[in-house]
Amino acid sequence: MTIPAIYPILDAESLVGRNCPIYHAAQAWIKGGAGILQLRHKGHWGRALFAEARAIAGLCRTHGVTFVVDDRADIAALLQAGLHVGQDDLAPAAARAIIGPDAVLGFSSHNVDQFCAALREPVNYVAFGPCFPTRSKRNPDPVVGLAELCRCRGLTDKPLVAIGGITRENARSVFQAGADSVAVIADMLPDDCSATSLRERMEEWQQRAKR
Repeated sequence: MTIPAIYPILDAESLVGRNCPIYHAAQAWIKGGAGILQLRHKGHWGRALFAEARAIAGLCRTHGVTFVVDDRADIAALLQAGLHVGQDDLAPAAARAIIGPDAVLGFSSHNVDQFCAALREPVNYVAFGPCFPTRSKRNPDPVVGLAELCRCRGLTDKPLVAIGGITRENARSVFQAGADSVAVIADMLPDDCSATSLRERMEEWQQRAKR
């Protein structure tokens, strides 16, 4: 697959903490040019969240945007969405059996050994990081740095998504190290999270990808 250079993540905890509805952020980012969105929620999936996720999935289909669910293969299958799994989640091969052969499947790795193992899995892209210290995870993996990212780039032609602590200020160095795409949580969120500011932040990120 060809993965968009900017991979914004709808982190439910971060958005709720700012009193920002998840659908509201998704809509604004799509208007700002997002080509892919991931919904990340580490807690219980209740009916309200599922309904919101279903609405976002429909919005993404309407606009030709790839929609990815983090961790939950069952939810991804119900929504006919893509899936992203980590090292402690369902194994990619098992996840693929649930979501089907055509759905987008991504897999996180946090060191070169994990990255090499990921290349043998039935995934469309591999994420690698954290490239920098991150505030979006409560127990983050050790920072790998850009030299290791560059090393991984030389090991595959598969799409490589950089993760962890990526901001507008350091994104260019990440692309220069070989990333095809950068996944972003915290720096996608402006202070006020209005529809206008969210769209403008996405537009700003799109400009960073072109430099």
